[in-house]
Amino acid sequence: MKSGVEIAVQNVVASAKLGHSIDLDAVVVAFPEVEYRPEVFPGLAFKLKKPKTCTLIFSSGRMVCTGAKSVKDARKAVLKVVGKLKREGILVRLSKPEITIQNIVAKGSLNGAMIDIEKLHESARFDDEVRTMYEPEQFPGLMYRMEDPRVVFLVFCTGQLVCVGAKREEDVYTATEKLVTTLEEMGASTKRSRVP
Repeated sequence: MKSGVEIAVQNVVASAKLGHSIDLDAVVVAFPEVEYRPEVFPGLAFKLKKPKTCTLIFSSGRMVCTGAKSVKDARKAVLKVVGKLKREGILVRLSKPEITIQNIVAKGSLNGAMIDIEKLHESARFDDEVRTMYEPEQFPGLMYRMEDPRVVFLVFCTGQLVCVGAKREEDVYTATEKLVTTLEEMGASTKRSRVP
């Protein structure tokens, strides 16, 4: 990363297909600590402490894992839950689930730089690969939609960034580098002056 830029993955959302239905009541019997309230939500919440995640399991055999801090941990969590279900005899016809990374959320900052959001918004109008949306009376940040890699940033004048939509961790870092380069090229980022 460019000096002065920090960005870290906060949440990885992964989905998995098990290929057959699951008896959620049997999961509750085997794992009383899970959360299952079918009158409120059709999925069952299976939480792990390591890696710290929550995997939603649906009777259709679909799973959604959230809370992982890396793609590796998301995959590990899904496989750990599947392993636990297998050991209890709940899953019997499965070799390996089909795991897909759906979304990576990262948060970062430009460490001391301020961003001229209006300048960024105005300049992006002439870029075919970028779309922005900025309505300061509704939300203080600018939405910056990048095509390659395909991500969306929330950009704040304080230099804070939130990146969503990436499918690979390297896309977060590539997109952030690209955004920072764009900010520098258009003169939309400036270091804060220090108060003596």
